[in-house]
Amino acid sequence: MNIQHFAAFRAVMMTGTVSGAAEILGRSQPAVSRLLDRLEAELGLALFERRKGLITPTPQAHRLLDEVERAYVSLDSLKNLASRLAKGQGNQVSVAVLPALGLSFMPRVIAKFRQDWPETKVSLNVRMSPTVEEWVAGQQVDFGFAEMPVRRSGFETEIFSNAPYVAAVPSGHELADRSCLMPEDLREGPLISWTPFVAARHLLDQVLVTSGVRIEALCETSLSGAAFEMVKQGLGIAIVDPYTAVLQADERIRLIPFRPAIPFNLALLRPEFRGSPPTVDHMLSFARDLRDDVLARVPT
Repeated sequence: MNIQHFAAFRAVMMTGTVSGAAEILGRSQPAVSRLLDRLEAELGLALFERRKGLITPTPQAHRLLDEVERAYVSLDSLKNLASRLAKGQGNQVSVAVLPALGLSFMPRVIAKFRQDWPETKVSLNVRMSPTVEEWVAGQQVDFGFAEMPVRRSGFETEIFSNAPYVAAVPSGHELADRSCLMPEDLREGPLISWTPFVAARHLLDQVLVTSGVRIEALCETSLSGAAFEMVKQGLGIAIVDPYTAVLQADERIRLIPFRPAIPFNLALLRPEFRGSPPTVDHMLSFARDLRDDVLARVPT
C-alpha cells in the first residue's frame, strides 16, 4: 500500500475538503483526487460520496481513519526515535496509562524520575484502558497501566495493585461522619456514577443489585478525576479509585471506605520481545514507591 494514498485520505478527513487537503500536502486538487481514487480502487471500498463538488465520508471511511491514525502514531514514534538517535539522544521512555494514573500519579513519578535522568525524554500518553492495551501490544510504548481484566495478548501482565475504590463525600454531607458506607447509604446521595462504558460501573451496579438497592444517578462521568471534582462542588457522592482519592485529597471531601469492597484491579503491561532499559526500570521503581505510599493512605 502506498503511504501517499493514506496521507491524502487522512488530510481530507482532517480538513473536510479536497482543497484543504491539497493545501496541507502541497499538491494540486486534481492530484489529491487521483490519490483518493487510487486508494479506493486499491481497497475496493467507496470512502467518499461525491455530490456537486462536495465529498462526504462514508461510515467505512471513519472506521478506516481510526486505523490510519494508529499507524501515524507508530510512524511519528519512529521518526522521533530516528531523529533522537541521529542527534545521539537515544534515551527515551514512552508510557501509556489510564486516566486514574495519568492525571496525578504519573506526573509525580516523572518529576522524581527526572531528578536522576534529566536528559531522558518522557512521553506520557493518557488513554482509556483498551487503548493502553493496544499500544503496549503494538510495541508503541515501553510500558502501560490499565484496569483489569485485560482483553488482549501480546504483552506481559503483572498485577500492580488491587486496592478498593473509596467513597468521596462532601465534608458537609450528613454521611461525612460515617466510618464506612454501604450500598443503601448511597440513597442519601445524590450519586455521581460512571458512564456505562467504564468497567467499574458494572461492578458498582452489580453490588447495588445484589444489595437490593436501586439508585438513579443524576450525574455520570467516565473519569474518577471529574467525579472527584463534582464532589468538591457539592454535587453528590462518588465512588472513586484510590489514586485519585489520595493524590487529589481536598479538605472539602471526606474519604470513607465502601463496603462491600470494589477492587480497583490495576495491571502493569510490558511489551513482549522488547528490552527493558535501565531508564524504564528506574521509572517503574519510582512508580512502585509512590504506589506503596498512596495505598498506605487509603482509608480502610
